[in-house]
Amino acid sequence: MEEERMEVFLELFREEPPVYIQRLEQEAREHEVPVIRRGTRDVLRYLLRTKKPERILEVGTAVGYSALFMMENMPENAEITTVEKVEMRLADARHNFKRYDKEGRICLIEGDAAKVLHDLSEQGKQYDFIFMDAAKGQYLNFLPDVMKLLVNNGTLVSDNIFHEGDVLQSRYAVTRRDRTIHERMREYLEVLTHHRELETICLPVGDGITISTKKEVAQYEKA
Repeated sequence: MEEERMEVFLELFREEPPVYIQRLEQEAREHEVPVIRRGTRDVLRYLLRTKKPERILEVGTAVGYSALFMMENMPENAEITTVEKVEMRLADARHNFKRYDKEGRICLIEGDAAKVLHDLSEQGKQYDFIFMDAAKGQYLNFLPDVMKLLVNNGTLVSDNIFHEGDVLQSRYAVTRRDRTIHERMREYLEVLTHHRELETICLPVGDGITISTKKEVAQYEKA
């Protein structure tokens, strides 16, 4: 209840996104398709406008909502690449990018995120800003390639770190089928917050997010 009151209060001060973004959010809710929460949206907007990244990578496109929102808040000459493997979601994302005439500004890569991230790192690709919003149990597996892809002083944002609140609970308080994700997300948070190459903060925004900055080489070599 307190969280709901806070969200209602914060709505008074939120900048409204473009009408088509609002429409897409409403459609996603009507069809019970998960999209980023408004608190997460606020953080992304702030980071993109202040850091002004030129190369953005999103892991987990879904229907394209967050990619489109980020595109609206990134510099005019910036590039955004987004990765998705679920065919139904790919079809929806392609439709939405075409529907709103944004195909030319967003590069959609079809494939399993683990393989795509590895391939991109092997190709020597580099990104200033990476938004992780894919299979929660795979975040830790993605991290080695993400670290290669992220430039020094680049930003990594990981969404849904609370996994609908399950991560906050004892292992035995969550259902047996969710225990693996529970363990992996807790391990991911442990690795992120103690990683010598990263400076990380965990925020109770939306379903929980982390913001990590990759340190300069000299900084973590001295650690």
